[in-house]
Amino acid sequence: MRVTLDLNKTYAIALEGGGAKGAYEIGVWQALDEAGVRYNAVSGTSVGALNGALMAMRDLSRAVEIWSNIRPSQVIELGSLDEDEYKKVLEGKLEPDDWQELLPQAFELIRNRGLDVSPLRAWVREIVDEHRIKTSDVDFYISTVSLTDRKSLEVHVNDLPEDQICDMLLASAYHPSFRLEKLGGKFYADGGFADTLPLHALVEAGYKDIIAVRIPGMGIERHFRIPDDVNIITISSYADLGHALNFDAEQARRDMAIGYWDAQRMLYGMHGRLYCVERSMSEREALDWILDHADTSKGSLRDYLERELPKTGRQLDAAGMDYYGLMLALAEQRAERCNLPKFRTYLDRDLLKLIE
Repeated sequence: MRVTLDLNKTYAIALEGGGAKGAYEIGVWQALDEAGVRYNAVSGTSVGALNGALMAMRDLSRAVEIWSNIRPSQVIELGSLDEDEYKKVLEGKLEPDDWQELLPQAFELIRNRGLDVSPLRAWVREIVDEHRIKTSDVDFYISTVSLTDRKSLEVHVNDLPEDQICDMLLASAYHPSFRLEKLGGKFYADGGFADTLPLHALVEAGYKDIIAVRIPGMGIERHFRIPDDVNIITISSYADLGHALNFDAEQARRDMAIGYWDAQRMLYGMHGRLYCVERSMSEREALDWILDHADTSKGSLRDYLERELPKTGRQLDAAGMDYYGLMLALAEQRAERCNLPKFRTYLDRDLLKLIE
């Protein structure tokens, strides 16, 4: 298979915020690196800023190692909670007896006005090499909000004094659940309150070819006019990437794999949302497959085509797709029910045979 991107170009990369889901971005980076995609600029918000620091350092192996072994206690002070109890809280799987044990921690959290993230501060200072970022050949931008100055900020990290870089990375990643503390003498809030996908800084800096890595979740996206000569390629996911505060190695490894395969789909012109599918069928062949598997017992074929099939398309979020896209959405739904492995490439005809 051939890469669909122009490998003669050098790209800028925008990384969206998303907390623990940020492992997804490292999986995307792995696929881009493997395909030979070059970059000379990166922008990030929140966890995208922390991942952007690793990209500015050009240290992919370190990024994979960090996320593959991440634990909640590296980010949040859990107190008397163990990591399994913390995970149960996030997933809402508490038993009645658990509530009595956890009430003191809940009151402590309220008294302290948020989660203690002193472990995150130490962790960021451990993994970030300020000198490598300061002297990097990668232009690095982050988005944050200064509560002290009451304004959003786009920061060119390469211009910062080295001793301020870690503080500004933390400023971008200051989740609303975190205990509010001063960084460099000021209060900051998560950059997602101003620009969860920081494209603006890259466009303003003159970059024309931008890869935007999206993470589903909450945040405010800055709207501005994108010039006609700016080309934005988006990589995003339809998969469940887990809870934004579940800094768990198992979830992170799964999210990295999802990011890798979502990027593969873009890089090689593959089809599908949850599966990576190589196309060999025409739209007419796809329609024939749909009709061969249609339930027309409650009406005519025309009624199925004009009423039932559009309804199915809406249910699968495939209303705007052609018959091939709709066929693939139906096939992926069945493949999930059959528990077919997702992290591999399928020829469309082979996928259909497997779900039969």
